[in-house]
Amino acid sequence: MDRASSVVLQALTQATSQDTAVLKPAEEQLRQWETQPGFYSVLLNIFNNHTLDVNVRWLAVLYFKNGIDRYWRRVAPHALSEEEKTSLRAGLITNFNEPVNQIATQIAVLIAKVARLDCPRQWPELIPILLESVKGQDGLQQHRALLTFYHVTKTLASKRLAQDRRLFQDGFLNAVFERLKQFLECCRQVGSESTCREKLEKTIILYTKVLLDFLEYHPCAFIPLIQRSLEFAVSYVFTPAGEGVTFERFIVQCMNLIKMIVKNDAYKPAKNIEDSKPESLEAHRIKTAFFTHPTLTEIGRRLVSHYFLLTEEELAMWEEDPESFAVEETGGDSWKYSLRPCTEVLFLDIFHNYSQTLTPVLLDMVQNLQGPTNVEDPVQLLMKDAVYNAVGLAAYELFDNVDFDQWFKNQLLGELQVSHHRYKLIRRRVIWLIGQWISVKFKSDLRPLLYEVILKLLWLCCCTSIFDTLCYFVFNSRSPVDDFEFRTEQFLPYLESIFGLLFQLLQQVTECDTKMQVLHVISCVIERVNIQIRPYVGCLVQYLPLLWKQSEEHNMLRCAILTTLIHLVQGLGAESKNLYPFLLPVIQLSTDVSQPPHVYLLEDGLELWLVTLENSPAITPELLRIFQNMSALLELSSENLRTCFQIVNAYIYLSATEFLQNYAESLCRSFCDLLKDITNEGQVQVLKVVEIALKVSPILGAHMFQPLLPAVFRGIVDGERYPVVMSTYLGIMGRVLLQNSSFFSSLLAQMASENNQEVDQLLGSIIEMWVDRMDNITQPERRKLSSLALLSLLPSDNSVIQDKFCGIINICVEALHDVMTEDPETGTFKDCMLMSHFEEPKLSDDEEPPTEQDKRKKLLALEDPVHSVSLQQYVYEKLKVQQALMGDQGFGVLMETVDTELVRQLQEFLQGL
Repeated sequence: MDRASSVVLQALTQATSQDTAVLKPAEEQLRQWETQPGFYSVLLNIFNNHTLDVNVRWLAVLYFKNGIDRYWRRVAPHALSEEEKTSLRAGLITNFNEPVNQIATQIAVLIAKVARLDCPRQWPELIPILLESVKGQDGLQQHRALLTFYHVTKTLASKRLAQDRRLFQDGFLNAVFERLKQFLECCRQVGSESTCREKLEKTIILYTKVLLDFLEYHPCAFIPLIQRSLEFAVSYVFTPAGEGVTFERFIVQCMNLIKMIVKNDAYKPAKNIEDSKPESLEAHRIKTAFFTHPTLTEIGRRLVSHYFLLTEEELAMWEEDPESFAVEETGGDSWKYSLRPCTEVLFLDIFHNYSQTLTPVLLDMVQNLQGPTNVEDPVQLLMKDAVYNAVGLAAYELFDNVDFDQWFKNQLLGELQVSHHRYKLIRRRVIWLIGQWISVKFKSDLRPLLYEVILKLLWLCCCTSIFDTLCYFVFNSRSPVDDFEFRTEQFLPYLESIFGLLFQLLQQVTECDTKMQVLHVISCVIERVNIQIRPYVGCLVQYLPLLWKQSEEHNMLRCAILTTLIHLVQGLGAESKNLYPFLLPVIQLSTDVSQPPHVYLLEDGLELWLVTLENSPAITPELLRIFQNMSALLELSSENLRTCFQIVNAYIYLSATEFLQNYAESLCRSFCDLLKDITNEGQVQVLKVVEIALKVSPILGAHMFQPLLPAVFRGIVDGERYPVVMSTYLGIMGRVLLQNSSFFSSLLAQMASENNQEVDQLLGSIIEMWVDRMDNITQPERRKLSSLALLSLLPSDNSVIQDKFCGIINICVEALHDVMTEDPETGTFKDCMLMSHFEEPKLSDDEEPPTEQDKRKKLLALEDPVHSVSLQQYVYEKLKVQQALMGDQGFGVLMETVDTELVRQLQEFLQGL
């Protein structure tokens, strides 16, 4: 060891001492040497010497690592010379055999720091040497090289400067294509049976993932790679170049690469070309140059004629397990990993972006397959299936190019009636194809023909137990009963037969997913025909409890049952009470947060609970008992809170007295807790419940929700800033004042006492704020309620009320403008909100009949002062009794406080009374 090394070694040794008298001078000496030439070369020699003390070597590594941050950059003060840095870089990668783990980690981090500054320009040999070392047979050397490689990669990935990214793109990304070609050729040579084939395929997928991730997260930086990526992917997936070397996951990755380039918004010019970014225009230019007419034609034809064809494995699966095949999952993100959904998504994106080129190609393929298909020719059958699949996927793009009605009558209808076993492939595809087009372009006059065919197919499926002909509309989200143009009257002649066969199908299928799909269609049918389903649901009602019991371990199937029950209850209306022995325990379980299944069932369970209440003819003890679940639900404060409030309202409408007597106390506690930490919208939902309780039962409601009312008083007096909340406050106050005046007086006295105010002073503040915030109230019903409530204070000799008389009249005139309509023949005014009798509305075919709750609301409205009291008459009578109280002279003085224009308008409304 030379003299310099000995001196540095001695200082490092002293710097590891516990004695500060030795430690401090050594640290000072080392600090002075940091800027001396050759110091870091000495440190390198020391920590590479495995015979020295571990602590000394550790310290040498730390000093070297800290020196990189301070002196390695060329522009740094006292920067290391280029000659020394070259020597140090070479020394750092001469061996990877450090025996101490902690030191090995520090050396790896140290090398990564240098790499961040010098790789690849000044240190091009780093990555190749690391890769070579990883391949070595020595376990320690391999581990240390991998450790270093990890830290180097991690550090290089953190570089953000555009210049560094370009280097990464040129030092690495362009090489990806060459490496991929090498690996793919290697696949060709080793064959599919080789033991290393799996590792080769994994490596290829990792390389393609690099390209996909880079494209996803850095689309603009990827633009220089668009041309090469498209050439690479298209050549392997759509030309003979890929034969014998490609495999399914690689094809998926390549298709996703093409799809992401085609669909990427960053690669599309703006609608106004002048607003486009230069990089977007460049990307668009590259794509346009690549996707020529011949290229697009070849891609389109090959997608349909090669990749859309059902494989032997798929056909075998259909034969062995038709149910699983029929409901095979292709939604969500499956296109990222599975070939068939990936192929279909790519087809859709390319067709959407290049429809002018591809539409004639697809229509030509359709034309070549018209007429009957030879059932003995499996190739022709598969091709027709593939082409029809393409036409279904591109339905919206082909809207102007395909006369689907004629095609249905002249070709597709006949194909649905071919009963040969091998033709099931085409029958399945045609019914799916119709499902795709039915909401795009399909005359309603043709629907009866379609229903007849569906009936035959269902009969074939159910009555012959040939499950491989499962009617595909059952498994299509856009079924012929689930679209905008559906007409109930056209479907009714087929309802009994189709519903009966669907029920048979539900019983016969065994797969959980299949039952869910059948239930979905049954739910759609019930929803569409509503009350007209009643004669046909007996068997379904008897079967659902059994299915619920059998599905104890299948929560998603239970969700489907809940959805069916929702539509069933709506269809049965008041008759749904006959389902209560089964229905109520289902609701109880689904909405009990102490039961594990509630995680899956809660949302649908709450919806079922609500429609059950809305359609209930009367309260039952069991229905009332379920409300015990509500306190815990309100504590959740989840997205289901709105439905919970609707359920509370439904109970109030159904049986306010029994419900409030049993649950108002606990409900009040829950509401008080909620109001402490809830949005303004949430506050309004809570307060609306109180308002409805007061509307249905003014006396009991006010008593039961008394703890919440002081906050309403304070909100009005303080001038609540949020208009919708203020409007609700005034609605509640109006109900109490108008329909429970004694309670209003006692509450007013309580509030005045608590605030050390005079009762009249507080009343004056309330009236003043009410008048001032009347514009916050937008609903005509509440505006009329406010005027009725304030008028109820008259007649009065109270000086405060008389002082606010002008404001009260102002509100009344505004409300009269809202609710009064003029009879054009007589010129007299009439209150349009008055309701004199209950009328069953005449419904059109598209309208749903009123629920039991709708009827309850209508009967309640007949008793509501807003709908039973003429505002015009009420104003007139109140002013007359006030005049009688004060005398003509006194009343005249009072009226003089009102604006003359308001008086004129008031007189106009009151003329003729």
